[in-house]
Amino acid sequence: MKKIIPMILVFAACVNHMAAQVNFTNENISTVGSSRAIVDMNGDDLDDVVSVTSSNVNVHYQLEAGGFNTVNIPTSAADNTASWSMAAADYDGNGFTDLLYGGGSGVTFMRANNTGTGFTEISGPEYVFSQRSNFVDINNDGHLDAFVCHDVAPNVYYINDGSGNLEFIQGGLGDYPSGGNYGSVWIDYDNDGDMDMFIAKCGGETARRTNQMLTNNGDGTFTENAAELGLDDPMQTWSSAWGDFDNDGDMDVFVGASTGSHKLMVNNGDNTFSDVTAGSGVEFGSTGIENTKYDFDNDGNLDLISNGALLFGNGDMTFDAPIFGEINNGSFGDLNSDGFVDGFDNGTISWNDGNANNWLTITTRGTVSNLNGIGAKLEIVTPTGVQIREVRIGEGFRNSSTLNTHFGIGADTEISQLTIKWPSGIVDVYDDVNINEIIVSVEGETVLGVNDNEVNDLILYPNPTTERINLSVAAGFDNAVYMIYDVTGRKVLNGKLEGRSIDVSKLSTGNYVLRFINNGSVRIQKFVKN
Repeated sequence: MKKIIPMILVFAACVNHMAAQVNFTNENISTVGSSRAIVDMNGDDLDDVVSVTSSNVNVHYQLEAGGFNTVNIPTSAADNTASWSMAAADYDGNGFTDLLYGGGSGVTFMRANNTGTGFTEISGPEYVFSQRSNFVDINNDGHLDAFVCHDVAPNVYYINDGSGNLEFIQGGLGDYPSGGNYGSVWIDYDNDGDMDMFIAKCGGETARRTNQMLTNNGDGTFTENAAELGLDDPMQTWSSAWGDFDNDGDMDVFVGASTGSHKLMVNNGDNTFSDVTAGSGVEFGSTGIENTKYDFDNDGNLDLISNGALLFGNGDMTFDAPIFGEINNGSFGDLNSDGFVDGFDNGTISWNDGNANNWLTITTRGTVSNLNGIGAKLEIVTPTGVQIREVRIGEGFRNSSTLNTHFGIGADTEISQLTIKWPSGIVDVYDDVNINEIIVSVEGETVLGVNDNEVNDLILYPNPTTERINLSVAAGFDNAVYMIYDVTGRKVLNGKLEGRSIDVSKLSTGNYVLRFINNGSVRIQKFVKN
């Protein structure tokens, strides 16, 4: 497989765009509580519907044959409910999705057990007036961390030690003393391969409500530089929607106003943004707290949904007039696996009725990166042009949406190439990808490239093996640790290397990836267990 030559292609505006738009049909389902998510809870790659109370997780598991299997899972009473936000991801890498509840006085994690049938409640003593929360690999060590906006103090985050234990830290990621932090979203706006963070801010004096960008320096530190980028608006903002609205290969942003006027900012590709609001179609008057983006009509152009207004995108930083009453802001995903994005809000599923346009959905499974592939950048090439997406959790203000990555491709009938750039630096490239399918990509299965600090002198033998796998590497074995992943991306074995071999006798027969880390250097190799 060959690498993609970088290019900038702009999708043409869709001809007869109105004919391709979609409608939605509403259906009420029984749920609990007011906090919700659409996410795959049990690792079958199908989006499920989740709602919670302080002592219950209610899941509508999507069935392959259609419909749902509804299960109520009692939990220990949460010290903090998800009154302000909920985030969902598999932060301990056991194959089942964990939940984060952002409450008015603290943060609670609901950690799924190894069968997905129960949760352990984990709460700390720290006071956190939570707003938006996210799961993201902040230090890019391959393990998901958690970030929580603090309304009245500097932001907080929780660093994962690799075993699912979380260390509380405050400071270094949005430190205005009186907070004002409402809507965080982690994106790679500068295309340098690491995740930056934009914070939509609100309330109080001008400095407190001035939006911030925390640019990742690539060394574990972040620099606030919203003013340099042209994104330091002192507007009342609760959330923003980031996506490539003009299909030119970088992330633009719709900054939603809770009061005042919305803004649409185009990424110039040179670490600056320009205001293109005038004439774009986003000058509508409906304000509020929820803003996000998806390609609802599968025409290849990202659409906006802002406080109940649906704006179909034209692929050129303009949008059609807002449509009200079709779909509410809430959680989003594909709840019947038909390739069209549905919505869920307040007990109502908004089924996307679809159209004739084609699509592709990808489930990302990390091996060296975090299991969900959060932070990965995906790119497809079709006869019309190039589209990009990022895997994120925690967009909009309150809810959590699918971890599957969705592309609409309009009338195109082929995808000549799919490229996935993982947080680890590994790049997978697939040629001639089938359309109108949900596919699973396991990190490293095409193994096109690795980071500069990754080398391939690791030798595993015997390979295949039945009992033990021996390692040979030029760098030596002092302070070495290892992780072993199965073909689904699930970590099945890890530890500090004692000697120069690992007992793999208890592993099931199959293919595995071994990650070897020594003094900051990472090596990856595959082996077969017979």
